[in-house]
Amino acid sequence: MLYNIANTQSQPKIDTLSAFYREIGTNPDKLVSFKEFINLLNPSNNQTYNFNSLFEGMRKQNGWGDKTAALFVKSVYHINSGEYGENLKFWDDCPSKIDDNDKFFLPVDAVIIAIFKEINPNVKRDFKGINKFLKDEKNYSNLDIEIWDDLWFWGFITQKGSDDNRSFGWNDNKYWNLFETNKDAKEIEIIEEKANEFLNILLA
Repeated sequence: MLYNIANTQSQPKIDTLSAFYREIGTNPDKLVSFKEFINLLNPSNNQTYNFNSLFEGMRKQNGWGDKTAALFVKSVYHINSGEYGENLKFWDDCPSKIDDNDKFFLPVDAVIIAIFKEINPNVKRDFKGINKFLKDEKNYSNLDIEIWDDLWFWGFITQKGSDDNRSFGWNDNKYWNLFETNKDAKEIEIIEEKANEFLNILLA
């Protein structure tokens, strides 16, 4: 999962990421639990073991950064919450719920930035700006933030172009390039209808 998520970056920093992989590769005992992994990332005598401490530890690792760290934390939560089945959990001591006092961040990338350009052009369109808007100005909870991440899927399959040169419209090429998507023709028809519904709301 660490390798797959790091490679969601548009340009993974291979040379700097290798130092991180060496560290975890030579300390396999630190991968056996949530607490041990956090201790490896951010050794401290007064460590707090929650999703925010996992995020803070990951974002400090060479080649990671805010967006990729937030995506990793989201994936850890999804799998260890039991949402996808108890048999997929890999850390018994990982929280299965997001505590109100914890911090959970939206993984902000170019897709999400393009969406927020339409939602509110006054929001600073970067990781900190969008998360601050959602939490401080709109007062969304940690669980709400997790739900907001669904925007990435709907934004990805309804955007064309790259960087600031993006237009909105159903993009079946992107849909077909997502490994996890259902490739049944009837299902695609339903998804396309929902994607257009999403665009109507977004661009209204």
